[in-house]
Amino acid sequence: MKRRSLIMGASALALGQLASGCGNRQSTVLNVRLLQNSIPVQLLAEFRQTLESPVRLKFDPQAQLKDIYQNLRVWKRQAENPESSSGFSLPLISRKPPAIANLVTLGDYWLESAIQQQLIQPLELVGLSGWQQLPPRWQQIVRRNRQGQLDESGLIWGAPYRWGTVVIAYRQDKFEELGWTPTDWSDLWRPELRDRISLLDSPREVIGLTLKKLGFSYNIKDLSQVPNLKTELLDLHKQVKLYSSDHYLEPLVLGDTWLAVGWSTDILSLRGRDRLLQAVIPGSGTSLWADVWVQPAVQKTAAESPEPETSQSLTQQWIDFCWRQQSAIDISLLSHAASPILVTLNPAELPNPLQTNELLLPEPSILEASEFLYPLPQEAIEQYQKLWQEIRTIQFV
Repeated sequence: MKRRSLIMGASALALGQLASGCGNRQSTVLNVRLLQNSIPVQLLAEFRQTLESPVRLKFDPQAQLKDIYQNLRVWKRQAENPESSSGFSLPLISRKPPAIANLVTLGDYWLESAIQQQLIQPLELVGLSGWQQLPPRWQQIVRRNRQGQLDESGLIWGAPYRWGTVVIAYRQDKFEELGWTPTDWSDLWRPELRDRISLLDSPREVIGLTLKKLGFSYNIKDLSQVPNLKTELLDLHKQVKLYSSDHYLEPLVLGDTWLAVGWSTDILSLRGRDRLLQAVIPGSGTSLWADVWVQPAVQKTAAESPEPETSQSLTQQWIDFCWRQQSAIDISLLSHAASPILVTLNPAELPNPLQTNELLLPEPSILEASEFLYPLPQEAIEQYQKLWQEIRTIQFV
């Protein structure tokens, strides 16, 4: 199970077609390629009602962020060499490349690479009321220079519309036998969990939670300055039965592991179907992620989009619509991830399911202690990779 890979289903596709308005092929089209289940279906109908003229809304859900990233690469390759093939294999059932979208979903962690490879272009968002309401850290994560590094004076490369955390999930029945429940990262090192933990197969996440346990930031650039880091990672490695970013929850469901570290969207969805599973955001803080709207660097030609200026305006309207208070609440209630706008609202004004869901909307002190994973210099990346490989090659009897 990958982060945010839940199936939206045929109803979303049907609504995308029903929301097309008139059948005029020359009408303006808003073509959005989005992550499955990241936008509630009913928001499309509500957005259409805000438009003053007929517009075709084509919302195409994709199972994985990597699939959408691949689309961006295909579009750029075709634009650079339209006479050649895309350079990427397409399914046998259809060799036709995907239609170029006006907007697509990416995760904030993909921004650096997408900017460096010139797969996306900056967005004009400063004048939107929703951008003005966006909390500073969500503005900061999408302001980048042309190398994809954080830059307070940089351009805006994405529009965050929902976010989540990395959390600890655990089997309630097993921990009732132990007589305690996990509350923070340090609990992963307790001896009774030897060979009972599944972790994400990610050096930034695993080394990062260890750094957090030691009182450091996820975004440390020089790991050599962290005392006892390798020793702590080796001790944690003894606890781990499985490293996987795809199947970390299956062993937990089966009882082969008692605790798993994973993405809040996956765990919130699974917890609703399995009452034995509980979860907690570590009290010392955790890592944050965000889904953002980005604009492909390659856009449709005038022949394909008869009103490019109108299409551009539509992308801004859609982004701003996602930041409206009611849209933000709907996204948060129905997509297993919170809108960043919720952070700015009085909790007493929120529906009770949001007020009481601490996995979706953490306590302010925990949220303040949590961090996005920032892009690191190449030297730092090499440090993380080298340490990760050293730890993973060690076998314990």
